[in-house]
Amino acid sequence: MMLAYRLVRLIETHSDGLAAGLLKKVQQSELAQDYAKVPAQDLERRVYEIYRHLGDWLLGKSEFDIKERYREIGARRAEQQVPLSQLIWVIVLTKENLWDYLKHEAGMERPAEVFGELEMLQLLDQFFDRAIFYASQGYEEACMRARAARAALEVSGG
Repeated sequence: MMLAYRLVRLIETHSDGLAAGLLKKVQQSELAQDYAKVPAQDLERRVYEIYRHLGDWLLGKSEFDIKERYREIGARRAEQQVPLSQLIWVIVLTKENLWDYLKHEAGMERPAEVFGELEMLQLLDQFFDRAIFYASQGYEEACMRARAARAALEVSGG
């Protein structure tokens, strides 16, 4: 578990570089072209916050906290007219960005540390899986609200 703690601290310490690197990947990705509608500083700030407080997100935050954060992000991306597939792709890129960083920066010192790392990797996977689900849920709810508002305007003759 000591390695897992060290890896989380390594990510948190380098969160600004990780967030900047992710922003560059998103801007260059052909699969996330509509993210041009998202202010770069907004995306970078949100990703930085996740990376900077990763230990809290993995160990201290509840399911409710993740649900609230990612439903809000999903709703915001829907309002910005970013397709759901691209929202999901950027969450996947966020996770891949972490893996790439860890592969280059973190080495195993002893085989016994593998178990601690596996536990952290399981927590990371669980976090990002929930992030995808709740962001999708928030996105869908925002789309339904927008459709309902359009329908209400049509009924009222507006």
